[in-house]
Amino acid sequence: MAATKTRSTRKYGEAASKRVESAMHRMHKGTLKSGPGGKGGTVKSREQAIAIGLSEARDKGAKVPRKKD
Repeated sequence: MAATKTRSTRKYGEAASKRVESAMHRMHKGTLKSGPGGKGGTVKSREQAIAIGLSEARDKGAKVPRKKD
Protein backbone atom coordinates (compact mmCIF):
# COMPACT_ATOMS: atom_id res chain seq x y z
CA MET A 1 0.00 0.00 0.00
CA ALA A 2 1.35 3.38 -1.02
CA ALA A 3 1.10 6.26 1.39
CA THR A 4 -1.09 9.05 0.09
CA LYS A 5 -0.15 12.68 0.51
CA THR A 6 -2.59 14.83 2.38
CA ARG A 7 -3.54 17.99 0.56
CA SER A 8 -4.19 21.21 2.38
CA THR A 9 -7.65 22.52 1.62
CA ARG A 10 -7.25 25.76 3.52
CA LYS A 11 -8.15 28.75 1.38
CA TYR A 12 -6.52 31.28 3.69
CA GLY A 13 -3.14 31.03 5.42
CA GLU A 14 -2.40 31.65 9.09
CA ALA A 15 -0.97 35.11 8.36
CA ALA A 16 -4.23 36.12 6.69
CA SER A 17 -6.27 35.22 9.75
CA LYS A 18 -3.90 37.23 11.97
CA ARG A 19 -4.37 40.29 9.73
CA VAL A 20 -8.16 39.95 9.79
CA GLU A 21 -8.09 39.51 13.57
CA SER A 22 -5.99 42.67 13.89
CA ALA A 23 -8.37 44.60 11.63
CA MET A 24 -11.36 43.47 13.72
CA HIS A 25 -9.64 44.65 16.92
CA ARG A 26 -8.90 48.03 15.32
CA MET A 27 -12.53 48.31 14.18
CA HIS A 28 -13.87 47.66 17.67
CA LYS A 29 -11.35 50.12 19.09
CA GLY A 30 -12.46 52.73 16.53
CA THR A 31 -9.07 53.24 14.86
CA LEU A 32 -9.68 51.33 11.61
CA LYS A 33 -10.09 53.74 8.69
CA SER A 34 -11.12 53.08 5.11
CA GLY A 35 -9.71 54.49 1.90
CA PRO A 36 -6.16 54.90 0.61
CA GLY A 37 -3.77 55.67 3.43
CA GLY A 38 -6.60 55.50 5.97
CA LYS A 39 -7.89 58.91 4.90
CA GLY A 40 -11.53 57.82 4.75
CA GLY A 41 -14.06 57.47 7.50
CA THR A 42 -14.08 55.11 10.45
CA VAL A 43 -15.05 51.55 9.56
CA LYS A 44 -18.23 50.36 11.29
CA SER A 45 -19.07 47.30 9.19
CA ARG A 46 -17.77 43.83 10.06
CA GLU A 47 -17.62 42.88 6.37
CA GLN A 48 -15.58 45.97 5.52
CA ALA A 49 -13.14 45.22 8.36
CA ILE A 50 -12.65 41.68 7.06
CA ALA A 51 -12.09 42.98 3.52
CA ILE A 52 -9.47 45.45 4.76
CA GLY A 53 -7.70 42.71 6.75
CA LEU A 54 -7.60 40.40 3.71
CA SER A 55 -6.36 43.22 1.50
CA GLU A 56 -3.53 43.96 3.94
CA ALA A 57 -2.64 40.26 4.05
CA ARG A 58 -2.66 40.11 0.25
CA ASP A 59 -0.29 43.11 0.11
CA LYS A 60 2.10 41.36 2.52
CA GLY A 61 2.13 38.20 0.39
CA ALA A 62 0.04 35.92 2.61
CA LYS A 63 -1.93 33.00 1.20
CA VAL A 64 -5.20 34.66 0.22
CA PRO A 65 -7.26 33.86 -2.89
CA ARG A 66 -7.29 36.66 -5.45
CA LYS A 67 -10.22 39.03 -5.59
CA LYS A 68 -13.07 38.18 -7.96
CA ASP A 69 -13.66 40.61 -10.81
